[in-house]
Parts: sequence; C-alpha cells; structure tokens
Amino acid sequence: MSNVLITVIHIVVAIVLIISVLLQSGKSYGLSGSIAGGAETFFGKNKGRTIDALLSKLTTAVAVIFLVTSIVLVFV
Repeated sequence: MSNVLITVIHIVVAIVLIISVLLQSGKSYGLSGSIAGGAETFFGKNKGRTIDALLSKLTTAVAVIFLVTSIVLVFV
C-alpha cells in the first residue's frame, strides 16, 4: 500500500517538475540581451519576486522531493 502511494506521489512530482522546467525562460538571450536586459534583471530590486525566481525556487524544491521519493522507492 505504501509502495503505491509513494509511486503516485513520485509520478505527480515528476509531472510538476517537468512543467516547472518548461515554464522557465531561457538564460541565453544573446549578446544584446545580456548587456542591456541582463543587468536590469540581475540588479533589480524585485529580483526575488519575479516569476522566474519563483519558478527556480519551485523547481529546486520539487527536484529535492523527486530525489527523496526516488531513494525511498529504491529501498521499498
């Protein structure tokens, strides 16, 4: 029973991880984007509140949960 529950959680976490990675914008805007727009985003006051920052934090958290459920499934 616990094996099925952990497997379902693992599949849901995997889908959320895929979606959160696909929603993030690319980091390579080219030379003009890195000079003009990159400094504004990097040094902006609301850097921690942007959608990209929130998606990055979400991706990190979901990746850790994915890793933990993977390890638990190996030992179960």
